[in-house]
Amino acid sequence: MAAVRLFSLFTATALLLAATAFAEIRFMDIRADSRSTIPIDGFGFTHTGRLQLNVSKFVFSYSDPKPDLSQVGFFLCTRDSWIHVLEEVVNEVITCPFQSKLIKPVFTFDKLQGQDSYDTSYDVSEANQFTLVFGNCVPDLKISMAVRSSMYNLDPKTNRPDYLSAGRTNLPSIFFIFFLIYSSLAGIWIYVLYNKRLSAFRIHYFMLAVLILKALNLLCETEDKSYIKKTGNAHGWDVLFYIFSFLKGITLFTLIVLIGTGWSFLKPFLQDKEKKVLMIVIPLQVIANVAQVVIDETGPFGQDSYTWKQVFLLVDVICCCAVLFPIVWSIKNLRESARTDGKAAVNLMKLTLFRQYYIVVICYIYFTRVVVYALETITSYRYQWTSVVAGELATLAFYVFTGYNFRPKVHNPYFAIDDEEEEAAAEELKKLEDEFEL
Repeated sequence: MAAVRLFSLFTATALLLAATAFAEIRFMDIRADSRSTIPIDGFGFTHTGRLQLNVSKFVFSYSDPKPDLSQVGFFLCTRDSWIHVLEEVVNEVITCPFQSKLIKPVFTFDKLQGQDSYDTSYDVSEANQFTLVFGNCVPDLKISMAVRSSMYNLDPKTNRPDYLSAGRTNLPSIFFIFFLIYSSLAGIWIYVLYNKRLSAFRIHYFMLAVLILKALNLLCETEDKSYIKKTGNAHGWDVLFYIFSFLKGITLFTLIVLIGTGWSFLKPFLQDKEKKVLMIVIPLQVIANVAQVVIDETGPFGQDSYTWKQVFLLVDVICCCAVLFPIVWSIKNLRESARTDGKAAVNLMKLTLFRQYYIVVICYIYFTRVVVYALETITSYRYQWTSVVAGELATLAFYVFTGYNFRPKVHNPYFAIDDEEEEAAAEELKKLEDEFEL
């Protein structure tokens, strides 16, 4: 039994270290749970922080006729403090987190005295990132209850609650700024398409759709975070955000596949293997969107959140790998055609362009999936907004690169050029092949 409870502590530690404070008003139902520690929610507090907690619908199941309910309840703890608490338990300095001086007890169940529900308010004057944890140090005690947690900071100017974590309170402004940027880009792209309409392909209009969906996604996220900041609830904007996030994800991955295959630039149709890539990517994006909804709605410590996080990461990696294959196929086809059709210069330009795009796609995927996650993990809770800005800037740079290099042109880079350039390009093509062996 001691080993099981120690394992539960280690599991809680892993969740605490992996979670990011985000916050809103949370509801959590616990059913016949005997775990020694259950993380509820995390939040970055300022010096004017406050926790409001409501617990109701208590059902206890225990073998001990008189369980010590002073060892069952809720407490706040930082990540660093929790590691030290775990060390104290391992070294047998204490047997229960409630015995440690490193935690901030909120309330214990010995205060219930027959009540059907319990409300408490706790002022947090220490600026730090805390996690609300339910602790149960009574062996074989199973408990069911409904938990409503509300954590916020008081705005020093208005004295109103701010339900966004200290490091994320400026996210509505950040998302709105990026919305304006993408709206401007969409306007510029419409102007380009109008002026270059004779040389515009179908894919250029598809690019416009991607831009518009990205802008709408950012607008909905702005409203979503604004309402959470003010009221602790998204008021339906999260539904629109998930819809546009889903459409944006599908169209972006589809655009990368279409550009990678040269559709509309080099050929008017897709081959069977390229269609199969799209048939893989689109359903995976559906799964990724479902995973995102579950993670956001159940909170960072929801019962199924950890599993869905793994599903989301796996699906995301598969999608990212899948969209690279068409670009590799295009590069191989261009190399082969350069040897047979005698148009070395034309194929060299195509090959160079697709090679650059291949590298940029890899850099974009690596930065937004690995570097941004690392920033989110290592950055202080006060600066969690920086990882969001970094990810959005990388995405913006990718959109601009794609639009600029594949924009409509009167003198298309795929058209033939003169014989001298063909001969010079043939030698350059050979060097390029040696450098970029696939």
